[in-house]
Amino acid sequence: AAFELMGLDGRLLRAVAELGWAAPTAIQAEAIPLALEGRDLLARARTGSGKTGAYGLPLLQHLLRVKAVQAPTAVAQAVRALVLVPSKELGQQVVHSLRQLAAFCARDVRVADLCAETDLAAQRPVLMEKPDVVVGTPGRVLAHLSAHSLTLRYSLELLVLDEADLLLSFGFGEDIKSLLCHLPKIYQALLMSATFSPDVEALKELVLHNPVMLCPPEPQLPGSAQLRQFVVRCSTEEDKFLLLCALLKLQLLRGRALLFVGTLARCYRLKLFLEQFGIPACALNSELPARSRCHVITQFNRGIYDYIVATDEEAPVVPAGQPPRKKRKGAAQSKGKDPEYSVARGIDFQNVAAVINFDVPPTVNSYVHRVGRTARADNPGTALTFVLPEEQDDVARIEDALAGENGETMLQPYTFCMEEIEGLRYRCRDAMRSVTKQAVKEARLREIKDELLNSEKLKVYFEDNPRDLHVLRHDKPLHPAIVKPHLRNVPEYLVPPSLRSVARPNLKKRKCLRLPRTGPSRRGRAMPRGTGNPLQNFKYAHRSAKHRAAPPS
Repeated sequence: AAFELMGLDGRLLRAVAELGWAAPTAIQAEAIPLALEGRDLLARARTGSGKTGAYGLPLLQHLLRVKAVQAPTAVAQAVRALVLVPSKELGQQVVHSLRQLAAFCARDVRVADLCAETDLAAQRPVLMEKPDVVVGTPGRVLAHLSAHSLTLRYSLELLVLDEADLLLSFGFGEDIKSLLCHLPKIYQALLMSATFSPDVEALKELVLHNPVMLCPPEPQLPGSAQLRQFVVRCSTEEDKFLLLCALLKLQLLRGRALLFVGTLARCYRLKLFLEQFGIPACALNSELPARSRCHVITQFNRGIYDYIVATDEEAPVVPAGQPPRKKRKGAAQSKGKDPEYSVARGIDFQNVAAVINFDVPPTVNSYVHRVGRTARADNPGTALTFVLPEEQDDVARIEDALAGENGETMLQPYTFCMEEIEGLRYRCRDAMRSVTKQAVKEARLREIKDELLNSEKLKVYFEDNPRDLHVLRHDKPLHPAIVKPHLRNVPEYLVPPSLRSVARPNLKKRKCLRLPRTGPSRRGRAMPRGTGNPLQNFKYAHRSAKHRAAPPS
């Protein structure tokens, strides 16, 4: 059914039209009518399928209906809806989406963001105004309930749990149980998830009452016409770095990309490796404040950065019946990491042309959520997974889980001719030698210091205590890795002959829009970024070459 036939308020329909939503997605078409009837829902839909709209529109419609019915009696302002999310980044995205849907009824519906600030005291004035909707992580909401700055027992009417399969796996189980004690006995609950796991089943028993289960018939990832998935088999770790260097430095990969690695240390190692070649990239570090991480994502979406290096930050899966492994004495602790951090899940990275799994994901779900960052809505996307021989079993499990109904694998082999980029290998080795473990450690330390200097909350403190700032700024200079200037430029003779027509090894990204010069000579123009398959350049370049590096048709 169309949005106009669902009985939604005219102001919500106007917002939907402004957002360009021509028709409801599969999950929206099933969930919205049932939610408007007041039913509890347990809905499963893949990432990027419109789950936020599926619960956001019924939530706002319910609030507008309550206020319209009780308008003559001047209904008291109260918190009537609570949205729980597993991470601060996802929370800010949900707040933005709800405010977009409520753009034409902003005076009647107010949405409070408990993910933006880190200080409870700074959020109390917002909660004292009793917003209609509160969005936050279970830990932050419970902290406000315990501090009596938020009360839900007599006012809450609708509870939403977004990305429910992560809420328990992120360690929020006890928080949710404690939080339920602060809620009324009767309320409507909507539980949205990308997967159905035992954790979700346990959460369903805790929260839902006689729910309707929704599983729209759709694959976990878009089809091959929209999302092209390739596996690149690399013989050694060095081959991974060499291949990535060729893809990015020769400008063979067009558009913005997310690079996923297994650990935070490898995240910084890859970032420093790319710096050796003059390729700017951001590292999303769970040790940094949420505001800093969200700022990185915002700048990426605005096109300031082309590449983000990130990790899943998922806990390793422990087989059933096997006790969790004890940490060895002296093992590195992760005290500084934010438990409410998430990159692979839920975050709306915009216009991502490609996802590169530099390290093979540890689980099938992790692969789905990584690759789900591209090919959003109706946009095309590409996924590349670099595989070492010892990672082949993990890839085989992913291929089996994602195989089509006829058993056809969705991950196609990508036969790249490594001999053609062999001339770049010595430069790759040079860069890898410069990025030592000590360089990675110092890079993480330097970034944290930079964030302290840029923190708004510490500016006043440093103004009152200039000696502390002096000590912090004049610590020993950190040089994480010696950048060798000759690596920034790739000589023409190192570019493979079959790629010289499309490769742009020394092309600098323009920081502002410039009008083209008139006249017969207009050299140095940047090649426009492709809107289709980012790897199409290989296809064209190798069409007449003896060694082909094109993806299978």
